[in-house]
Amino acid sequence: MRGPGTRHASAGGPVSGAPAEAFPSLPATGLGLGVATVSEAGLAPAGPAEAAAAARMPERRRREFLAGRWAARRALRAVGLECGEIPRAGRLPVFPPGRAASISHSAGTAVAVARAPGRDDVPLGCDIELRPLPRRAARLVLRPDEEPLLGGARPWSVTELFSAKEAAWKALYVPDGRRPGSVWDLLARPYGDDLCVAHRADPARAVRVRVRPAGAGVLSLVLGWAGDRPGRAGQCPAEPPSR
Repeated sequence: MRGPGTRHASAGGPVSGAPAEAFPSLPATGLGLGVATVSEAGLAPAGPAEAAAAARMPERRRREFLAGRWAARRALRAVGLECGEIPRAGRLPVFPPGRAASISHSAGTAVAVARAPGRDDVPLGCDIELRPLPRRAARLVLRPDEEPLLGGARPWSVTELFSAKEAAWKALYVPDGRRPGSVWDLLARPYGDDLCVAHRADPARAVRVRVRPAGAGVLSLVLGWAGDRPGRAGQCPAEPPSR
């Protein structure tokens, strides 16, 4: 069975150029980005576990699943790691020891972010949304204390805020399997040009999320823990960092 080729992670698809242009300093954070699309020629499982999982899926979902695995392997390759097949437990991908990545899909495009060897302190989370959300969806994404984000000097769209929270939701996973219940349980705050997102019930764990345009939608990546303690979880600062 074939795996992804050596094509550069940012080539092709609706998010062409986004990794290189919107996230130029990504390698310095210990992260690598991979992109794949459902229309790629030769899209196939990398092993029997992926093949068995894909065989039970409708065609559209099957190609999304395989594109996500290809994106994850490209992201891992971007940080110098090779990876074979990526099985799953329930809906979660299961990576071999020493490898980890976060995967997201939207409208036929899959993205993944992986961390470099020795960077277990780096939180992982990504989200791509290529179908913009209407303003009326704000009530499903934001609580009243976050609604000012929709206006002001730098208004954030509902799509941007939902995507940032989705990426943060993945990054705020803890080893015992607990996650925030939904994006409704997360609190977003401005953080310079980015967003700081924390679990409302555990504000000491907060991440910095960068949101950038991708096609008709957005791509969001968790860049690290918020606060002034590199490599350690911290609260969203009272004042955003200077630019």
